[in-house]
Amino acid sequence: MRIMFEPREINGLQLSNRFVRSATWEGMATESGECTSKLIDLMAGLARGGVGLIISGHTYVSLEGKAGTKQLGVYDDELIPGLQAMTTAVHENGGKIVMQLAHAGIFAASELTGITPLAPSNLDGVYESAHREMTATDIQEVVAAFAAGAKRAHQTGFDGVQIHAAHGYLLSQFLSPYFNRRTDEYGGSIQNRAGASLEVVRAVRAAVGDGYPVLVKMNCRDFHDNGLSLEDSVQAGIMLEKAGIDAIEISGGNRIAGKLGPARVGIKSDDREAYFQNEAGVFKKDIQVPLILVGGNRSFQVAEHLVEEGPADYVSMCRPLIREPDLINRWKSGDLRKSTCDSDNLCFGPAQKGEGIYCVTEARQKR
Repeated sequence: MRIMFEPREINGLQLSNRFVRSATWEGMATESGECTSKLIDLMAGLARGGVGLIISGHTYVSLEGKAGTKQLGVYDDELIPGLQAMTTAVHENGGKIVMQLAHAGIFAASELTGITPLAPSNLDGVYESAHREMTATDIQEVVAAFAAGAKRAHQTGFDGVQIHAAHGYLLSQFLSPYFNRRTDEYGGSIQNRAGASLEVVRAVRAAVGDGYPVLVKMNCRDFHDNGLSLEDSVQAGIMLEKAGIDAIEISGGNRIAGKLGPARVGIKSDDREAYFQNEAGVFKKDIQVPLILVGGNRSFQVAEHLVEEGPADYVSMCRPLIREPDLINRWKSGDLRKSTCDSDNLCFGPAQKGEGIYCVTEARQKR
């Protein structure tokens, strides 16, 4: 059996292979964050397509943390029936699914919520949109919201949770010296800047228990001036591991000026795949929990190499699975042709318009 199709486990969660569907924003929920049949069908299709572990779209844990239109929510018990329907559909189709818990922080969509976005620090003069520096009470309320969201995920049948601390969302903002200019116990050294994330991990763990998978997604670096460095990111990863994280998904880049550093670029050759593999190799030297590597993975051969050579234990993808939900089954059948996704990013346009994410290029080719 090829290494990518070996059964694996993360804190007791049995997985059929090493392929992970990385989270995105599908734009398929209702405006109040309820799960819809369209979103359920998407997740069920990924399960049928052979993905070892599905990570849901980023799911907001509190109203003021909502990032965009028709984003999935987990902030209220009224959302429980739809979430249960999602996990039931995934499990009936042989899949496993983890919920990504998220808070957008300064990038929250105040035009949708009517609430001033929260930020680790006052960035007036640096960031033009209205925001409010978080108090210690605000931080504790957000920590509690993550824990409550994790508890709802557990109750509704999700096989684990992933804490979103990447891409410039709130916990990523706390880790970054660009956003975090606090002078209290949450600012300054990386030990202090990691404090909010560590409190979230501990609260989530207390809410779901020791035998439930708790993952984190974090930047290896921010790829902009005064952002999170690789050295500090590794130190944060070590602290998160000690706090009880079961796996780390490594990404990079930031939402500053709407960019994500090297991520989401066109990929025309194998050597442009796996943007963050060198950084993952640095993580691997000091981190013992499984590493999931996202970022430009398009070829089975590259994915297999990443696992065989050691910088990754799992390989995650998103855009290729928008284009080909059954990609993993295709590869397992022996058809090892590269994903047909060309990373043109047109798929995000429909989500931004409230239509739901889909491969625009494929739709055009079928006309």
